[in-house]
Amino acid sequence: MPLKLAPKKQATEDPRHTQAVQNYESGLRALQEHKFEKAKGHLQKVLTGPDKSLVDRALVHICACDKNIDKPGLQFKSTEEHYDYAVSLINTGDYVTAREHLEKLLKQQPKAEFVLYGLAALDCLTGHLEESLKTLGEAIQVKPSLRFQARNDGDFQNLAEDPRFTELLYPDPGASEAEPEEEEASAY
Repeated sequence: MPLKLAPKKQATEDPRHTQAVQNYESGLRALQEHKFEKAKGHLQKVLTGPDKSLVDRALVHICACDKNIDKPGLQFKSTEEHYDYAVSLINTGDYVTAREHLEKLLKQQPKAEFVLYGLAALDCLTGHLEESLKTLGEAIQVKPSLRFQARNDGDFQNLAEDPRFTELLYPDPGASEAEPEEEEASAY
């Protein structure tokens, strides 16, 4: 809950004080939203105001902003550790950040089947079913045993009734032999 300062009633309100209070409140709102750079900017404007107690409070919050701004980024020892982090984000419902991490991993290793699988699961959870089917198909091409994992994975529940999903997970054993002949015939 943002703190509101009740300015002391004066016969004529000092516009510098009013502006300082507004900047302080804006800084606190940004701080609560974890927008530390923005918060620091607002709070620094308070430092030129006439109210010493408000300046002191702003200095405390500026220190908090500095600590959060200077935090080093996440460091991962391996691709697998980075992937595990992305999966933990999916499990907590932070789909946007999870997607950012999975896409970053995919740029580093475009054929990493576990990253493709994770992205397919995320796509399914977020309602991007076409993209989920496409990405799951790519993952299964790289590592066919993933079709067994996907059969029992609750993350693909949104696709359970889709016949294309069923075909992907339960391919016709004779179809894989017939496909190369069809491709050869159409190539001429």
